[in-house]
Amino acid sequence: MQKVAVCITGASGVIYGIRLIEVLSQLDFRIDLVVSKTARLVLKEEHDKTLEEILNSLKGINLHEEEDFTSPLASGSVLVKYKGIFIAPCSTSTLAYIANGINRNLIHRIGEVALKEKVPLVLLIRESPYSKIHLENMLKIIEAGGIILPASPAFYHKPKRMEDLIDFVVGKLLDTLRIEHNLYKRWRG
Repeated sequence: MQKVAVCITGASGVIYGIRLIEVLSQLDFRIDLVVSKTARLVLKEEHDKTLEEILNSLKGINLHEEEDFTSPLASGSVLVKYKGIFIAPCSTSTLAYIANGINRNLIHRIGEVALKEKVPLVLLIRESPYSKIHLENMLKIIEAGGIILPASPAFYHKPKRMEDLIDFVVGKLLDTLRIEHNLYKRWRG
């Protein structure tokens, strides 16, 4: 069973992280999940289900607490066994911490360790507009080997529902790690 870590931060758009873990669970991945305290607050505002209800409906998920620096995920010798790390959504605050090597919680530590160990790290940046500071931090992540993916759905697949837009973005996340899926119709020219 392939392993991934998914971190959900407090940026608006927690649905991207929730949908990502749903799809990865259906694809039989083992998922190590970290949900920040702020993400839990945003989830209450943006979703009909609680985190517990969501997790009870899925398989293969191991939940880690944001403050737990003793988690195996804090170790490079553990993360090198992972197919990749997703931070979805990634707040610009989390982006800044990781880009500057500062560890205030487990999510920041996972991001930093992924970069130093060359484990694929994908940050789904949800906020806009971007300031010069945001762009400089994104560039730092890219230069360190990470992937910046803005939450920008396309429209060539003619979405009919909000879920179609969410699935497009989640599909792009999966594409970064070459994970097969059928979440959106690909461009045919």
